[in-house]
Amino acid sequence: MALISIDRKKCKKDGICAAECPFSLIALTGDEGFPEIRPAAARLCIQCGHCVAVCPHDALSLAAMNPDDFQAIGNGALLPTLKKTGQLLTTRRSIRTYQRQTVPRAHIEQLLDLCRWAPSAKNEQPVHWLVVENPEAVHHLAGLVVDWLRTGTAYPGIVSAWDQGKDMVLRGAPHLLVAHAHGDSLKPEIDCTIALTYFDLAAASCGIGTCWAGILMSAAAAGHQPLLDALALPEGYHLYGAMIFGYPRFPYFKIPPRKDTRVIWRS
Repeated sequence: MALISIDRKKCKKDGICAAECPFSLIALTGDEGFPEIRPAAARLCIQCGHCVAVCPHDALSLAAMNPDDFQAIGNGALLPTLKKTGQLLTTRRSIRTYQRQTVPRAHIEQLLDLCRWAPSAKNEQPVHWLVVENPEAVHHLAGLVVDWLRTGTAYPGIVSAWDQGKDMVLRGAPHLLVAHAHGDSLKPEIDCTIALTYFDLAAASCGIGTCWAGILMSAAAAGHQPLLDALALPEGYHLYGAMIFGYPRFPYFKIPPRKDTRVIWRS
C-alpha cells in the first residue's frame, strides 16, 4: 500500500490537500487533474495526518493510520467561545497550597491523553511522562532538591524553611508530573514545555491546580545525581519540564491585573 493513497472516486480535485501539506508532498500535477504524491514523501512525510483531516471528501488515507482513528470534528459547535477560553486563561493560577486529597489515576490519565495532541517539531511526538502519585515520594524528591540547594548560595530562605518543616520546593503537593524525552529528539525542551502547558490548562478546566516546579528543574539540569537517581528516567532520556499538581486548598475570587500588551505592528 502506498504511503499516501488518493481515492479518485471521492476526490474532487479541489487541491486542498496539496495546499495544506506542510512539506508540499502533494502536487496537482497528476493526470486528469488529480493530485499526486511526490517521491520525496517516502522520506519527508511526518505522518501528521493533515491531508486526511482537511479533505472534506474522505478521499485520502495514510498507510500508517487507521481511517477509523480519525475523529470527526463536526461543524465546530463544540469549540468554546473566545469569552469562555478567555475565562479559562485569565483565571488560571499557579497553585502552591493543596488539599491532602489525591487526584484519581483515571482522571490524570484523561488529562495526559489530551496532551497527545500538543504540537511537536516535525510531529515527532517525543514526550514521555513520569507521574509521581505518592505524596510521600514527592516530599522525598523535594528533600533531594533542598540537599542540592545546600551546596550553593541560592535560595537560602528555601533551605531554612525546609529545616523548619515547610516545603517551598514542591509545596507539599500530592503529585509531581515530569515531561521527559530522549536527548536525540529534535526539539525536546520546546515539545515538553508545550505538552506541559496543555496539561496545565486542561487541569485548570476541571478544578485541578498546577505550578511549574522550576527549582526541581534547575537541580535536574545541574545534574544533581541523587535527584536523577530517584527519578530513574530511562537511559538517554532527560527531564525537560516538571509540574506539581493537585486539588487547590483555597479558591480564588479575583483576577490580578497584568501589564499591558506590548506589541510591534508592521504592515
